[in-house]
Amino acid sequence: MGNFSVTQHGRRGNLCEKFPPAGALRTLEPTTPRKLTGLAPLARIAFNGGDLTPVATHYLERWKSDAADADAVMDLSTVLQLMGEQEQGLELQSIALDLRRHYRVVGATEPPALRLLSIHTPGDLTRNNTLEFLVESTDVELQLLYVTEDTPLPDPLPDHDLAIVSVCQSRRNHSLLQHLEGLMKDWPRPVLCRPRLIDRLSRDGVAGLLRDIPGTVVPATITLARQTLEQLGRSEMVISELLPDGDFPIIIRPVDSDKGFGLAKITNADEIVDYLKGRPEASFYTARFVEYRNDDGQYRKYRIVFIGGEPYVCHMAISPSWIVHYMSAGMFENPEKRAEEARFFESFEEDFALRHRHALRLIAERLALEYVGIDCGEAPDGRLLLFEADSGMTVHSMDPPELFPYKRPQMRKVFQAFREMLLHMGERRPFENAA
Repeated sequence: MGNFSVTQHGRRGNLCEKFPPAGALRTLEPTTPRKLTGLAPLARIAFNGGDLTPVATHYLERWKSDAADADAVMDLSTVLQLMGEQEQGLELQSIALDLRRHYRVVGATEPPALRLLSIHTPGDLTRNNTLEFLVESTDVELQLLYVTEDTPLPDPLPDHDLAIVSVCQSRRNHSLLQHLEGLMKDWPRPVLCRPRLIDRLSRDGVAGLLRDIPGTVVPATITLARQTLEQLGRSEMVISELLPDGDFPIIIRPVDSDKGFGLAKITNADEIVDYLKGRPEASFYTARFVEYRNDDGQYRKYRIVFIGGEPYVCHMAISPSWIVHYMSAGMFENPEKRAEEARFFESFEEDFALRHRHALRLIAERLALEYVGIDCGEAPDGRLLLFEADSGMTVHSMDPPELFPYKRPQMRKVFQAFREMLLHMGERRPFENAA
């Protein structure tokens, strides 16, 4: 699933009290489309600690002057979600989508070199790939088409050169991805990131798909019902009977969770009982824990994206905790960590990517997606340790350049590779290596 998360809290003010009644808007005809500001510039304000209240006020005033301005309502929805007002933001998104389901994001050039139609699903910022960061300030025009199982595609389709499915894998998106696979079999333009390939990217699906690649450690991942975990906690079952390569310690998390939500390491059966006391979910992913701490006591997690099958590094996070997240790993506070990340970027192609070239090539081939990311580490024996694969991993260049001067040059390389892949794929049918 997508893992975008930037929120601002405490800046809502009375904005939500000023909204026009939603019911009245649903009967209005949409006005002539403008263009969306889109997620990227709005998220940059939030990421850098700016105040989004004046931005929200701007879109609110546009909406008040033209109640059918779908672009203003959609941008306002994004702003409120970034401010932590999820419920209100999603309500506004629903209003915008009642007005119009096709949007154009503000681009850098006119006319564009390529028009990319991104297939989206309604929902929060984790439901779709955040492509805005990849094409921002390029000559690629990004269009968003929101699709559900209950709404027909527009006829005719919006004019575009290339389509990409941005709906992220999750249980709640499973039936939609199946629906999209049928809709897109005879699509009039090349399609990137086919729905059936995205649908395989569950944690247990990825583990099964990649488990036997030489030079990798891919722990078997299984989905256990709450009742089964309760039996394990009462020692009525043995973990090795369920998990092919498993014994304590294990890691456990609720299905469809991300950003470490509900993730825990369990060292014995008794701890399962305590874990479930604080978790209401019905099903959980379970896998054996692999110790990957370095000699200095730190854990290192790498985010790599494959673009047209080629690996590009996006970040390295260094943390004393085995649950490594870039925003909480101390990368902003610690210049030594940033210096190591800079060296990793500089040497990636001649060192990490070279050492793991066979494993990375096979991972890209088996995932068979034109754009997909992995989070990984290195096991003590040097093998590539895979944590997850996802078509919606967020990559961006929002980090402050005064702290991360090495980030923007690397991300420009990533964005340029993505642009070149789009232009290339726009001229022919994309490859498919999956059975």
